[in-house]
Order: sequence, then structure tokens, then C-alpha cells
Amino acid sequence: MRGSEDSYRTISIANVRIDPELAATLAAVADEGTLDAASRRLRVTPSAVSQRLKALEEQLGRILLVRSKPARLTEAGEAVVRLARQVALLEHDALAGVGIDDTGSGRRITIPLAVNADSLATWFLRPMARLSAAHDIDFDLHRDDQNFTARLLESGTVMVAVTSEETPVAGCAVTPLGVLEYRAMAARGYAKRWFPDGVTAAALAAAPFVDFDRRDTLQHEWLAAMSVGQQGVPRHYVPASHDYAVAVSLGLGWGMVPRLQESRELVPLGGPTLRVALYWQQWNLRSPLLDTIAAEVAAEAGGVLAAPGSVGETRRR
Repeated sequence: MRGSEDSYRTISIANVRIDPELAATLAAVADEGTLDAASRRLRVTPSAVSQRLKALEEQLGRILLVRSKPARLTEAGEAVVRLARQVALLEHDALAGVGIDDTGSGRRITIPLAVNADSLATWFLRPMARLSAAHDIDFDLHRDDQNFTARLLESGTVMVAVTSEETPVAGCAVTPLGVLEYRAMAARGYAKRWFPDGVTAAALAAAPFVDFDRRDTLQHEWLAAMSVGQQGVPRHYVPASHDYAVAVSLGLGWGMVPRLQESRELVPLGGPTLRVALYWQQWNLRSPLLDTIAAEVAAEAGGVLAAPGSVGETRRR
């Protein structure tokens, strides 16, 4: 009898299918954060959203969503959302493949991307603007530290990511984009005040610097290269890329500024140039749309970033 029950369970699981509409509903809740917001996006009632989620969870025998605020996917829910996004992308490509042009038709596709803050502030929006002008795409940009964007790929939150991770996430392909270079910079008045006798270890131990956030280690690495420990050195936290560069230019502290954000108000402090290798990771699907996006991003990166494969690269923002 026990053997019969196990066989029944195996047959039942083998016959399970995921309804694309139910999966898309779960993805909408994950994107919007609440059932009410998802209902407005889907143009159905909150009750209908709740019923669809319940039906999907009963069908799969798994809890897919923690109904908190904002709602949070479980590991099983992440797998379903990945499927929903893949189905939407493949449908878009299929319609284009059979000659149904979505331009001007009102049929739009949302492409969620993860990008590090410094790329977003310096070069990444230009290819997004060109792509948006040529295609009916809604970009959903997720900003995170470049060391953490890969996790957004794993969870199914995004389809593509600019990341410092060279090792591909499972189910993804990786392409080098180039290297973002950083130099220690300071406002002229700040440099005169804090480094009257030069950028010495003693002066650096007392001079305040600007940290991006508590995960940012680039300033710490530069201090270590200058034989200064970062513990006890005064610092300010400015967790926004544009504002970070402004804070340094206003004399709040010295900081590691991307070459693409250097200005006339800033002077270099010397020491090593730190380099962050960036990679494009995308779902390993045969998708003309994703390939188009990747080509546009790679073309922009090739014009503004240093060549990949350089030595002395680090990890950060």
C-alpha cells in the first residue's frame, strides 16, 4: 500500500503544469510588492489576484509568496517568476518572428535589469534611451552593488545584470564589458587644508573621506595601498553615485571617483588607480530582444570603459 501511495505521488507531480497566467500574476505581485498594486497593474480585483495565487500554490503544493509588506518570494516562488519572465520574453520574440510588429500596438514588454550605481550614474542610461526609442520596452532598473547584482539574476528578479562576477550564474551567459577606473580625488580647497605637506600617511589618518555605503571597500583598499588602516579615519556616508561625486567636489572629504565623473574642481591625490571589471550576465535564452539589448550596452561600454583583462582590478559598488 505504501508503494502505491508513492507511485501516485510521483504520477501526480509528473503531471503538474504551471498556468502561464497564474505565473504572470505571481510575477506582478513580486514586482509591485502588494496584491493591491498587482491588481491595478493586471486590471483585475485584489480578490482575483489572491485566488490565482492560492490556485497556483495548491496546484504546486508549495508556498510561493510570503504575504508581508512588501510581499516576498520563497525559493519556489522565485523559480515560478523566472518561468513567467521567460514566457513573456519568448512570446514577445515569437510575435516579432511571425511578423507582428509590436511598435505602436500598445503591446509592451518589461525588461528588468540590475546595474551598479556608478554605471547607472555615468554611462548606462544612454544605451537604455536609444533602445527605448527604437522598441516598445519598459526598463525596470534595479540598482545594487556590482558584487550583489548576480543574486538578482538567481532569484529571477532581473533578466540581465551588470556585475563584477565573472563566473556565470546558473542558466546565464557572461560577456566582458570593460573596466571602470577610480582615482582618489579631492576638492582643491580640501587638499590645501588637509594635505599642506603632501598626501602622507599621517595626513590621511586624520583627513575625512567619503564612503559610498558600508559595503563599499574601495576607499579602504586605497588607504591600505597607502599604508594607512581605515579604522578610526573620519568618514561620511553618501550612498548615491551622483551625490557622492558632488560631495567630494564640495570638499566634504576625499573619495574614489570614477574617471567618468572627474571634474575641474577635483585634484588627484596620487596612489594607485583602482579598477573594477564589469560583466554583462543575461539569461541563457535564444532571444533576439535580449541580444539586441546586450549589443547596444556592449557598444556603449566599449566606447567609455577601459579595455577588459587589465591587471590590478578590484571589486566594488
